[in-house]
Amino acid sequence: MPVQLAGRTVELSLDEVVAKYPEIPRQNAIKIDVQRRGVHYTKRALSVVDPNIHQMRATELFGSRDASLTPLPESLLLADGTTILTDPTPVSNDPYNVDFRDGRLVLVDQDRIIAEVEYWPKPEFYNHVTSSGVPMNFVAIGRPQRLCISPASYCHFWKNDKGCRYCDIVPQFAQQKKEIGFYSKINPRDVSETVRQALKEPGRFTSICLTAGSNTQGAKPFDAEVDFYIELLQAIGENFKTPRFPSQLIATAFTEKQLSRLYENTGLMSYTADIEVLDENLFNWICPGKAEWVGYREWKNRLKQAVAIFGRGNVNTGLVAGVELVPPYGYTDHDAALNHVLEEAEELAESGVSTVYVVWVPRPGSYFRDQQNAPLEYYVRLALGLQAIRRKYQLTVDFDDYRRCGNHPDSDLARV
Repeated sequence: MPVQLAGRTVELSLDEVVAKYPEIPRQNAIKIDVQRRGVHYTKRALSVVDPNIHQMRATELFGSRDASLTPLPESLLLADGTTILTDPTPVSNDPYNVDFRDGRLVLVDQDRIIAEVEYWPKPEFYNHVTSSGVPMNFVAIGRPQRLCISPASYCHFWKNDKGCRYCDIVPQFAQQKKEIGFYSKINPRDVSETVRQALKEPGRFTSICLTAGSNTQGAKPFDAEVDFYIELLQAIGENFKTPRFPSQLIATAFTEKQLSRLYENTGLMSYTADIEVLDENLFNWICPGKAEWVGYREWKNRLKQAVAIFGRGNVNTGLVAGVELVPPYGYTDHDAALNHVLEEAEELAESGVSTVYVVWVPRPGSYFRDQQNAPLEYYVRLALGLQAIRRKYQLTVDFDDYRRCGNHPDSDLARV
């Protein structure tokens, strides 16, 4: 029957959503709901954590819903190998419980076992430091099959209080700097050494992803950001024998000239510029820095220009799904919101740009910290709609799929 979670209106339960939308695999729906609600680790679950074999939380670009840096498992794997990226969440927010019962690690909701899970295995390179003495898990984070590098933990849109309203990148950096001595910018030599060490784990990593906050500085806006990414990608490229290597850059919407420089001077294979919300008015409200420095229509134009450089299937944009419903300016009608988002996503797809989404998590350090994300049914419908568009236009997101990223419920459907 419909359920009412803490602070929410009545909404369909997990079982009801799966029954209503049989085209969504149950494991996929579980993943969305766990991302949406978060997790709480019971004492029994934590008693079987072994930091020598399980991956613990490292430095993160964004904060978690518990607003803490307490050492906890990085995240979870479902029985089908699906990666879940989720946050430790206060019990008062009604998260799923991760518990250890009858020799199994399980997800529990209202004392009912929902699924069996595993902790992420710890990458071997986490045991090493660079020649400059930096712990390698400060340089890169290992997802089950992706090496994630966040080279700069500051976003210049925050300088005049125009950071994205769902984002907490700057408060998170300040907390990490104070509590664990983390720094805002990494050294290319440290990056090269970390990648070299990580690649000694055969078959573990299938791609490398770089993402950071935007940097408006330079002769032209964002030139400094592009220069730094070129330096980093060239350092990473030292570890490969081929001119190009499996890689993704998630960055600002750069100009055609800046994109050409990136492509011509590095081994970069795919490019993502997250527009965050597919509605011009909401974009201007939710992402004021992006609106000020680039603008909604120009952001979309630059994505389309990137296709001519990187090729169809190698360019996408990401949505922070659910922020389009935030009051007072967001949609109140879910059908209207979905129709508009999918219409704009299809317009991008016509030009060869894919759209994927992440489940929006209200974070304590963000402007939207007291808001609620969308119901499970909304996220399921959005996932099905975006995957249908990719099928229609024969667009792949191999660099951002269930194996390499694991953070996009819609791209998980590419395996179905």
